[in-house]
Amino acid sequence: MILAGIAGSIMTVVSIVFAILLMTLTLASMQFSPRILISFVRDRATQWTLGIFLGTFCYCVAALPAARSIPHPFSPVVTVAGAMLLALLCVGWLLFFIHHISQSISVNHIVDRIARETEQVIDLLMPHPRGPHYGAPPAPFVADEPEFPVLNEVSGYIRFIDTPRLVRFAQVHHLRVRVTRSVGHFVPAGVPLLMVSRRSRLDRDRAVELTGAFDIGPMRTMQQDVEFGVIQIVDIALRAISPAVNDPSTAISCIDQLTRILICWLGRFPPEPLMFNPPHVLRVVLPWISLEGLLNTAIEQIRAYATTDAAVSLRLLRLLHDVAVTVESDALRRLMVERGERIVAGCRGSLPAGDVARLEQRQAALALIGGGRVAPGSD
Repeated sequence: MILAGIAGSIMTVVSIVFAILLMTLTLASMQFSPRILISFVRDRATQWTLGIFLGTFCYCVAALPAARSIPHPFSPVVTVAGAMLLALLCVGWLLFFIHHISQSISVNHIVDRIARETEQVIDLLMPHPRGPHYGAPPAPFVADEPEFPVLNEVSGYIRFIDTPRLVRFAQVHHLRVRVTRSVGHFVPAGVPLLMVSRRSRLDRDRAVELTGAFDIGPMRTMQQDVEFGVIQIVDIALRAISPAVNDPSTAISCIDQLTRILICWLGRFPPEPLMFNPPHVLRVVLPWISLEGLLNTAIEQIRAYATTDAAVSLRLLRLLHDVAVTVESDALRRLMVERGERIVAGCRGSLPAGDVARLEQRQAALALIGGGRVAPGSD
C-alpha cells in the first residue's frame, strides 16, 4: 500500500510540474520572446526535476511485485524505506523547483542568463585578448581564380561550422574553400553553401563530406552564434518599450546586459576569417559577424523605437560611454561617438527640450572621451 500510494502521489506531482513548466513557457513566450524557449527546455533544474520524479515512480512500480501476501506474506522493508526516502527527496525537490521557476521567469534573471551564455560563446570563439591597438577589419576577400558552387541540400540556419575539418579537407584535396554565409544565417536548399576553387577535385562523395562540416537546423542556437544572444536581449527590450507594454525599466536592464556583451567582444581578437595551411597557402575563407554588424544588431532597433523615451535613450548613450572608456583605440571611440550622435539626432524632434538637453550633455561627455567634436546644440 505504501509503494502504491507513493507511486500515485508522484504521478500527481509530475502532472503539476508539467503544468507549471507549460505555464512558464507560455508566459515567457508571450511576455519576452519566443526565441528564449530553447533555454527553458535546456534548463538543468527542470530536467533533474522530471528525472527524479519519474525515477521514483519507476522505482515504486518495479518494487510492487515484491510485496505480496500469498503464498507467503513478505514485506520488502529496505525497499519500502528507500521509497519513503525518495518521496521525501521529491517533496524537497518540488519546493526547490517552485523557487527555481519563480526566479526563471524574472526578466533580470533571463537577460543575465542570456548574457552569460553569450559571453561563454565569445570565450570559445575568441579566446585571445585584444591588444591596445585596434586593427582595421581585413579587406573583403576577392577570388583570383574561378570558383564553383557546392549547393546546400537542407534548408535551415547555420548553427555550427567545423573549421578544422574544413581546413583539413581543403589541404588534403588541394582546394580553397569559401563559405558563403556566416553562422546564424538561413540557407535555403539549392543555394550555394560553399565555393571551391577546383571543380575537378570535388565529386559527389567529397561534396557530401565537405557539407558535413556544417550543422544546419530549423532554429538558431548559441554554439557559435554571438549575434543570436544579442538578438534575444534586443527582442525583450523592444517588447518592453512597445506601447502595449510600456516598461522602460526592462529595456534599461537589457541595455545594461548588452553593454557587458559588447565590452567582452571588444576585449578579444575577432575570429580569423582567413585560414592558412601551410602558412602561405590560403585554405578556408569564413565570414564572421563584424563589430559594425554587432553594433547594428545591439543598438539600432532599440534606438529607432526609443526616440520618444528619454530614459532608454540616455541608457543607450551610457552604453556607448561605458564601451568607449574600456577601449584604447581612438578609432573605436570615434565609432561610439558617431553612434551617440545618431541617438541624439533621432530624439531631437520627439522629446521636450529639457530631455534633449540631458541627452546632449551625456553626448558631450562621450565626445570628450572620443576626442571628437561635440554634437551641435550640446554647448
